[in-house]
Amino acid sequence: MPRQDWIAFPGTPLRGEVAVPGDKSVSHRAVMIGALADGTTRIEGFLEGEDTRATAAIFERLGVRIEAPAPGLRVVHGVGVDGLQAPDGPLDCGNAGTAMRLLAGLLAGQRFDSVLVGDASLSRRPMRRVIEPLARMGARIEAEDGHAPLRIFGGRRLKGVDCTLEVASAQVKSALLLAGLYAQGESRVREPRPTRDYTERMLAAFGYPAAFIPGEAALLGGFRLQATDVQVPADFSSAAFLLVAATLVPGSELRLRRVGVNPRRTGLLHVLRAMGADIVEENPGEQGGEPVADLVVRHARLRGVAVPEEHVPDMIDEFPALFVAAACTEGTTVVRGAAELRVKESDRIATMAAGLRALGIEVEELPDGAVIHGGRLRGGAVDSHGDHRVAMAFAVAAQCAGGEVRIADVANVATSFPGFDALARGVGFGLREA
Repeated sequence: MPRQDWIAFPGTPLRGEVAVPGDKSVSHRAVMIGALADGTTRIEGFLEGEDTRATAAIFERLGVRIEAPAPGLRVVHGVGVDGLQAPDGPLDCGNAGTAMRLLAGLLAGQRFDSVLVGDASLSRRPMRRVIEPLARMGARIEAEDGHAPLRIFGGRRLKGVDCTLEVASAQVKSALLLAGLYAQGESRVREPRPTRDYTERMLAAFGYPAAFIPGEAALLGGFRLQATDVQVPADFSSAAFLLVAATLVPGSELRLRRVGVNPRRTGLLHVLRAMGADIVEENPGEQGGEPVADLVVRHARLRGVAVPEEHVPDMIDEFPALFVAAACTEGTTVVRGAAELRVKESDRIATMAAGLRALGIEVEELPDGAVIHGGRLRGGAVDSHGDHRVAMAFAVAAQCAGGEVRIADVANVATSFPGFDALARGVGFGLREA
């Protein structure tokens, strides 16, 4: 992917009504589970990002016919739980950690061998956390020092497992549940804190008898999946950057349409409101088994808070946006219990701390979080280290800075929010290519 940089700078008050792209987590799972279903699944609102396209391409390599008659639309012709075919070479997940971890579970139950590879960033991310619990189910997965490539050996008889995860992770939970589709007996996953329940909801929408409550999910192997139509809600993680920007820029008022507000995803809403944000949910409904609402956000002055640790798993992808909000508060914000940020697309604690310091903000790194002292942002240069959410977070920060901010290595924004720069400029951001 060619390197790309941005120059971001204060724009105008953010105004308008916008629709952010479809939810990445739901898009991944709709393709995966639709591929395993009996019948044809129509997915509307599919995220046209590089990560989700990588997932669709992998299932085409596995023998699933997937049509794309229009942008944001996929028609998946399911082959049934036992219908996937051996690929003719390694399966490339690109930058998609969700794809790699979930596929590790799904492919562990197949009759054929497979290899999962990824880009340089994904190849640095830890996979032992998913390999080890899958091994307890009878899976055999080889990885050098716990990193991709993952060599998955098929033809093994998986058995159900009662597993308590050491680290709360929706991706690891989902991998075990997908492996459980092929296992003898019950697979039950317990979590130290509840995480996102997208996989459980999606399985239920496709007619699979999965039982779940916050912090625990279980299913029996051996049932079938029935195709259904899926309407993907707008991605809350993408909306988060606009929510924070409109909160911080005086005179702003934005309406974000039909955003997914799954309670396991919206910890940032609780924290921003505790900081003083003015965000209202209107027109509630449901899409693809997920709760949705319009989010109306207006400028408000924020104050620092100690982020309650119970909200951390429900906002793990939104912390770059929160760090920027915290930098613009009156007072100090303390984040603890977020060690998972160390192993995302970048070490997001270190990357955000370094960038905010470069813009004049005092930040103390903690092993599992940070202490951010609110202040006045100045112009400067920051490096996103190829992390899409870090890049967008600093574009938000620049709207409140005292000068231009050069943001390095932003091309990966296309993995989750294609067209972010154009949409952001359309509502008032100051942003251009360097």
